[in-house]
Amino acid sequence: MDDPQRYLFVDRAVVYNPAAQADWTAKRLVWVPSERHGFEGASIREERGDEVIVELAENGKKAVVNKDDIQKMNPPKFTKVEDMAELTCLNEASVLHNLKDRYYSGLIYTYSGLFCVVINPYKNLPIYSDNIIEMYRGKKRHEMPPHIYAISESAYRCMLQDREDQSILCTGESGAGKTENTKKVIQYLAHVASSHKGRKDHNIPGELERQLLQANPILESFGNAKTVKNDNSSRFGKFIRINFDVTGYIVGANIETCILNRSDVMNGGGFW
Repeated sequence: MDDPQRYLFVDRAVVYNPAAQADWTAKRLVWVPSERHGFEGASIREERGDEVIVELAENGKKAVVNKDDIQKMNPPKFTKVEDMAELTCLNEASVLHNLKDRYYSGLIYTYSGLFCVVINPYKNLPIYSDNIIEMYRGKKRHEMPPHIYAISESAYRCMLQDREDQSILCTGESGAGKTENTKKVIQYLAHVASSHKGRKDHNIPGELERQLLQANPILESFGNAKTVKNDNSSRFGKFIRINFDVTGYIVGANIETCILNRSDVMNGGGFW
């Protein structure tokens, strides 16, 4: 069975390499524009006024770039950092590199300050089980690796402690994973609310929780369509409101739909 830990945690002992730190300092590593990769690593060899001669890390070739096009590279200790707000050099190249580095390591969630950036893995990962939910339950955001469950837990706890409404917005282009992550938010809240401490049937989801989880397939059957990027693309927006009582139990919910793209849904390509 695939170990879920490797999709959540970064081994900082492996990431932080003293030799890599020394290499970064000696070579004056930077990011330079690349048509193929967007940005690529390079070391500064010589500066000539507004131009800089660099040696590309990928193939050792030398190139001349404008000073204004160079972006600073972060020290190796920031490799695969969980929150990009912690980067010493916060620039476009460093953000893209960190997201790419984490994604290729199976880490699809990354914080960017208050936001959680998600990159669709286009495969099922073993990080959404009840055991994982229990790992995040009751934990503060900085105590656990980035995850949609951490965002959900933060909203749930703030609601109970501050007695104020909380909102979670899932946004992105088609195929980014908005629908699936919305389901994970509902899954988390339903599990935590139904297993609230002191409840007699604390591990059995209540009827409202079940109805809330089962409503999604019905809506998707009417409002989803296959697109080039997404086999199950939502062609409408959803505003989901979940009501809790003062103890944290779910007592009601409603789903409002909007901006339905009827042309995509109705055009079944001969299916209807």
